[in-house]
Amino acid sequence: MRDAAIGRVLLAALHQAIADVLPDRLEFYENWFPPQGLRSGTIGLGPFYAVLSFLRLEGTPYDAVMARAGAFAGEWALDGLPGSRRRLIPALPGPLRRRAAMGAVALVVRATYSGCRVRTRVRGTDGVLEIRSSVFCNIRDRADHPLCRFYAATATAVLGGLGVAARARVDACRATGAPNCRIALRLDAPELAPEADEAPLERAPGAPAA
Repeated sequence: MRDAAIGRVLLAALHQAIADVLPDRLEFYENWFPPQGLRSGTIGLGPFYAVLSFLRLEGTPYDAVMARAGAFAGEWALDGLPGSRRRLIPALPGPLRRRAAMGAVALVVRATYSGCRVRTRVRGTDGVLEIRSSVFCNIRDRADHPLCRFYAATATAVLGGLGVAARARVDACRATGAPNCRIALRLDAPELAPEADEAPLERAPGAPAA
């Protein structure tokens, strides 16, 4: 059996988020995330876990980095979906659109780390994304707050790109003692319509698809 691997879109998104949120620390993190390794996709779990460990020590910026990385990964990964799916899902009726878009979220999350297992559920305008073996939550000691912000941001970015406005909340996190990580999503509620002047995140040069 092949070892679990980190997806290139996750590595690129996390690198870009560190550059945006912690620009003065980027050189330090590139000891583990060298640009040549990002381009070749040769960065393994060891360096990735080292980066996560140091990011947690940064304190408050951790959540900001994870939120931005998740948003980048979600937007970039949409380009890796078949064009027919990207065109079809937004045109579906509401209930079918929500289910299909949540299915796309599951595909994107699986692509970020091959060792995780993902389940989604949709009931009306309520969605649930459940992740087993989250790569962010594999820590020795219990955390005092959830470490799953990346998945919440990824889900909202993918859903929004497929015509489903969404808000996400981390309901449970393996790092805090829960069996699995669980993201609750509110889908297509009227108050979730995006602002007209909301600017999309810019693509980093050479950012890969999922």
